[in-house]
Amino acid sequence: MRIVTILNRSTKFKRFVFDSARFDDKGRILVSVKPRKNSKPQCSRCGSSGSTYDTARKPRWFEFIPIWGYAVFLEHYMRRVSCQRCGAVIVEKVPWSTGKHHLTDIYRCFLAHWAKKLPWKEVANSFHTSWDKVYASVKYVVEYGLEHRRLDGITAIGVDEIQYRSGHKYLTLVYQIDTHCRRLLWLGKERTRKTLNDGLTELEDKYRQKRIVAGEETPASLLHGIKFVCSDMWKAYLHVIGKRLNSAVHILDRFHIMQHFGKAMDKVRAAEAKRLKQEGQDPVLGKTRFCFLKRKQNLTTKQRGRMSELVKMNLRTVRAYLLKEDFQRFWEYTYATWAGRFLDRWCERAMRSRIDPMKDIARMLRSHRELILNWFRAKKRFNGGIVEGLNLKWNLTVRKSFGFRTHEALKTASYHQLGELPEPIFAHRFY
Repeated sequence: MRIVTILNRSTKFKRFVFDSARFDDKGRILVSVKPRKNSKPQCSRCGSSGSTYDTARKPRWFEFIPIWGYAVFLEHYMRRVSCQRCGAVIVEKVPWSTGKHHLTDIYRCFLAHWAKKLPWKEVANSFHTSWDKVYASVKYVVEYGLEHRRLDGITAIGVDEIQYRSGHKYLTLVYQIDTHCRRLLWLGKERTRKTLNDGLTELEDKYRQKRIVAGEETPASLLHGIKFVCSDMWKAYLHVIGKRLNSAVHILDRFHIMQHFGKAMDKVRAAEAKRLKQEGQDPVLGKTRFCFLKRKQNLTTKQRGRMSELVKMNLRTVRAYLLKEDFQRFWEYTYATWAGRFLDRWCERAMRSRIDPMKDIARMLRSHRELILNWFRAKKRFNGGIVEGLNLKWNLTVRKSFGFRTHEALKTASYHQLGELPEPIFAHRFY
């Protein structure tokens, strides 16, 4: 069969040769693999060569990438090695499969590649395999990538939480947000101090191990090399970042700050609409929620006309809206000094406004003043938009597969999609 020629060109298995190929009674292609003459088997435990102890009576099948819809299996009679180093008789090591897995490594990488583009169930249906095999393939690629990924050169990280299940079930995600590389570094359950602290410790330990293996006797700290950290105002994160990454510039997320303004506007508008209804006045604030939440330049023509009428009224909602729009000028400053002066003046105005939700915003800004101004000290290079974009990719990953039953499967899929992990290198790319 010509398939033997194709396999010889696309694969390079040392010490083995493709002998023949045939169809079995179920329409599967069986390719016989034999060891080269005078080649010694390798111990699967230590990798050393040894003499052949015996050969299996029945062949073992290893599933390969299907060709034109036909399932392909490599057929090989496994040998046992009399290993002097291990002092035992061990099954030989074969170059096309790792461990005792019955899928070839090439086929596992092939399935994992398509699992990035399609739901895992769809991949299984397309290539006539099972969901479990697709999951095992993705897990193999992720484990290889985590083992071989590089952790040096990380200078900016983003920390955020994301809800993955109803009932306040959260995950803590740590991203690298450098301009040259944006990827998922670590993922853990819950959004507590312990979770983030364990994540930073795990990254630090893995970095030290890699540097020691590379030949460094006293490797530098990964955390000391981080110059910028972007997060929201969750207290657990603020505490751990202040303690473990105190030399980095901690930037509070602009997106979450403005989100607090939106919530405050909703409170003011709802309270005033309720008051006007109780007093029997015209419901002028009805159906105006998004008029107050949107930026001025994003309003539709109809909403612009409605807002031009509302701003002429002496309403608490209008005064809160003007305060919110005025705060947008804060992000236009270039230097932290001038931005700090504007922030102080705005907080004074908000505290005198007699609007409780806006006064709460002013207190929040005052308590996190230095962290907010760090956005200008970082030259506006890093913000929460980068992290939110990565979170969106994570949500698409989960939605594409209609969720995952176990945390381990969710973690594997997250690293696979967002980790930018290295993959095993083969003689030929089949995808």
